[in-house]
Amino acid sequence: MSAQTNTQPIGYLPQDRPPLPALVALGFQHVLTMFPATVLVAILTGFDVGVTLFASGLATIVALLGSGMRIPLYYGSSFSYIAAVAAVVGAEWGGVRVAQGGIVATALVSILAGLLIRWTGKNSLDRVLPPIVTGSVAIVIGISLAKAALDMASAHWGIAFFTLLATVLFSVYLRGRGFVSMIPVLLGALAGYLLSWALGLVDFTPVMEAKWLRVPAFSLPVFKWGAIVAIAPIAIATIPESTAHLYQISLYVDELAEEMKRKPLQIKNLIGLNLILDGIGDAINGFLGGCAGTNYGENNSLMAITRNYSCPVLIAAGVIAILLGFIGKLAAIVETLPVPVTGGLAIFLFGVIGLQGVALIQSEKVNLFDPRQLAVGAVILVIGIGGSAFEGGNLPINIPFLKAAFPSGLPAIATSAVVGILLNAIFEFLPPKKAKAEKV
Repeated sequence: MSAQTNTQPIGYLPQDRPPLPALVALGFQHVLTMFPATVLVAILTGFDVGVTLFASGLATIVALLGSGMRIPLYYGSSFSYIAAVAAVVGAEWGGVRVAQGGIVATALVSILAGLLIRWTGKNSLDRVLPPIVTGSVAIVIGISLAKAALDMASAHWGIAFFTLLATVLFSVYLRGRGFVSMIPVLLGALAGYLLSWALGLVDFTPVMEAKWLRVPAFSLPVFKWGAIVAIAPIAIATIPESTAHLYQISLYVDELAEEMKRKPLQIKNLIGLNLILDGIGDAINGFLGGCAGTNYGENNSLMAITRNYSCPVLIAAGVIAILLGFIGKLAAIVETLPVPVTGGLAIFLFGVIGLQGVALIQSEKVNLFDPRQLAVGAVILVIGIGGSAFEGGNLPINIPFLKAAFPSGLPAIATSAVVGILLNAIFEFLPPKKAKAEKV
């Protein structure tokens, strides 16, 4: 079903399906959004790029179908696992296949967490992961990526800011103008690409040299306890990230549904299923040879900007990602996208991730005058954002029994989430007494 008013769509809800040409274009826009981060994680960890793209697309399609086309999320490679996975790949006893075994173990952690939540109910999760935790983690994720966005933009500030300005202007001034209102990121990327080409900064040599067809280097996992201990626990830290993403997208979907005078979907109530699907996605990656993943905040930002939450569009994105794994020239064309263009897009998208966290805290009416809420949010923000400023985004804290898993220090984002959860747990088990009002 297409959500349209006359000829101008105001948005697409999860089960809405745009016309085929729009479906493909909107799907490609999602691929363009996830591509830089997903490929970068594969490069940094030594995984095959083609396999990672294939597994990313397949995991997304399986998750969408597994949710009954109700949860509009895209699954890509997660930065949270880089340090641990790279350490296992580089170890004498390790390698990519050994790291795959650890990634499969993360799938079990997420699936067990999802099953537990489905058994105990969403209310129990809300006690462990209240809005102040999930919202603050979302802010941390967006803002901590700011340096990465600016690093890419620094390759050519002029092109980056031209791309950024074009994308912002398209997203604001094309709103409500039909199909073009839903592709501002694609249009911004095209504008930056054309400027880069005019300045002679686009190299088509890789496209000419690439083969039309290639077979990704699929590989089976090897299970070793060292890799499992090093990689699997990180899934505990990515659960708040996945939860925050689901709550954010639920908020925006229901806002659009209200505007369209349709029934709110309340997909945040599917958090247990969402974590199970996260785990299945990691299992797909682990068994094929792709990087450990999570649902992507960047694509959430894209959906919030364009008001396009169509699951069929995300299916199209998954199909395109799978094709990129096999069609060498198609992948090579996408890879010609200049780094500063990606940086310009990232400045906007990463910033929106952070502001979605703010929107989540606002929508849940979190009382920021409550010392308990302030403490949890403040600690998460400082550890997560401040810690990301250290080299590699790792806090220079070496704990003996964790050193094998985190040789470069504790990952800041994951650590901030865990500390926030533990601090909130203290307040849950030892609630502060309410002060009685004194009589005057």
